[in-house]
Amino acid sequence: MTDVNFSGNRPPEVVLPSEDAALLEALSRVQDGEVARPALAELVARHPRSLFGWAAYGRVARDDLEAYMAFRVGYHRGLDSLRQNGWRGSGYVRWNELTNRGFLRCLLGLARQAEAIGESEESQRCRVLLSQLDPTAAWDDID
Repeated sequence: MTDVNFSGNRPPEVVLPSEDAALLEALSRVQDGEVARPALAELVARHPRSLFGWAAYGRVARDDLEAYMAFRVGYHRGLDSLRQNGWRGSGYVRWNELTNRGFLRCLLGLARQAEAIGESEESQRCRVLLSQLDPTAAWDDID
């Protein structure tokens, strides 16, 4: 567990712990495309708590619905991880902290895929949450 930074003049900030280095290395070797999806599925099945794994899987999903499901699982796993690390429903989870990017990529992917399948209200809620978690990030420019 990591400490939550409480300050008298700003909201608390949570930094998620690092994920397994060997897993992150394996994820970095997997390429986009049809070959990557089965390899990612195997990695995610072996490491279902990996937020970076779910985010990567969502990016190579076969269609919008499969991507939506992967990002949604990653988002919920990420909320669990945030809570385990002191987040209480408010406060910053900054993009510039590399260890936060797995969760934030899942949330951003969920926002985009919710819109793609016609869930505009969910997409908007996700975008509001992203802007609350890190108001300084350029979410529209992040791939």
